[in-house]
Amino acid sequence: MKILVAPDKFKGSLSAVAAAEAIACGFQRAWPAAEISHAPIADGGEGFADALRQALQGEWIATRALDPIGREVDVTYAWVEAEKLAIIDMSEASGLWRLKTEERAPLRANTYGTGQLIRHATERGARKILVGLGGSATTDGGIGMAAALGYGFLTSDGEDLEPLPGHLTALIRIRNEGAIELPEIIAACDVQNPLLGPRGTAHVFAAQKGASEKDIVALEEGLLNLADVVASDLECDFRDTPGAGAAGGIAFGLLSFCHAKICSGFDLVAETLHLEDRIAASDLVITGEGRIDGQTLEGKGPAGVAALARKHQKPVLAFAGSIAENPAVDSLFDAHCAIIDEPVALEIAMSRGAEFLTRSAARAARLLLLGNRL
Repeated sequence: MKILVAPDKFKGSLSAVAAAEAIACGFQRAWPAAEISHAPIADGGEGFADALRQALQGEWIATRALDPIGREVDVTYAWVEAEKLAIIDMSEASGLWRLKTEERAPLRANTYGTGQLIRHATERGARKILVGLGGSATTDGGIGMAAALGYGFLTSDGEDLEPLPGHLTALIRIRNEGAIELPEIIAACDVQNPLLGPRGTAHVFAAQKGASEKDIVALEEGLLNLADVVASDLECDFRDTPGAGAAGGIAFGLLSFCHAKICSGFDLVAETLHLEDRIAASDLVITGEGRIDGQTLEGKGPAGVAALARKHQKPVLAFAGSIAENPAVDSLFDAHCAIIDEPVALEIAMSRGAEFLTRSAARAARLLLLGNRL
C-alpha cells in the first residue's frame, strides 16, 4: 500500500510539515507495512515559503524588518541559490501572529516590513521572487510595501503621507521616481476576493484583524481612493481583479506597484512538488487542514489535493481539527475525520494538535485494515 500524505497547515497548531509527520506516525504505528511518503503543501498562506524551501532544498535568509505596527523584528525568507529565487511569506513580517489581540490596529497596521523583505531579496540578486499571501494583520492595499520599495505618497498640500491605511483618504498623488527596479514577482494566493465592495478585503477580512464597523467603512473609503489614485498616476487598475483583495489588498499593491502576476498558491506548490505524478503513483492520498468547511472549496490546499486524487481515481482521506456540515465538503473527500476525541478547551486542542492528529491517523489506519479483512 503506497500512501501519500499531503496536508496543509493546521493553523495555529501545526505546520504542514509537522502535520504530515503526525499523520505518517499514526499510520505507521497501526500499519507498519504501509509505504508512506510526505508532500506537505501550502496554498499561499503561512507555510508557503517552508513548503517550497524544502522541496527545492533552499536555505533560510535572516534579516530584520518592521512588524505591522512598526517594531523591528527578526525575519526570514527562503532562498534557492541555484535559481536566485526568493520565497517570502508576507505574514512573516506583516502577519496577524505578530500582534497580541490588544495590539491589533486596523487603521495603522501596514505592510512596510514585507516591502523590506522584497527589497532585501532584490538587493541580494534575486531573479525571481515568490510572495505567499495570507495571514495578514493589514488592510493597507500594499501602500506600506510600496513605500519600502521607494514609492512616495503625497497629500493635497504636497506633504509626504505616512503610508498607513487610516491615511489613505488623504492620498492625492503617487511618486514613483525613487522606486527600485524589481525582478519578476509572482504573488501566490488562495482567495478570489476583489479589492473593494461587499466581497472586498475590508468587508470580508478586516473584522478578524480587529476592525470595528466604523473602521471597515474607513478602510473601504481609503482603498477606493488608493485605487483611483493608482489608476490616475500609474495608469493601471486592478481593483476588480480576482484575488486583488488577498492579504489586506497587498495583492492589489503587488499588481500595481511591482508589476506582479497572481497565481494559485496551491497550483504553484503542486507543480513544484510534482504532486500530480506522486498522487497518480499512490494507492491512497491523505490531506487535511485545521478546519474543513465551505472556505476549503475556494482554492484551499486540501481541495486541490482532492481534485487531483479524483482525476486519477485515487481515494482521498482528510483530517481536520473540525469539520463543518456541508454536502459539497462531504462529496469532496471519500472520508474525513475530525481529530479531537475527548472534550478539551480550544487552546488545549491547539497545543496538543500533533498528539490528536497522530491518534486519529492510527484509528483511521486500523479501520482501513479492518475493511481489508471484511
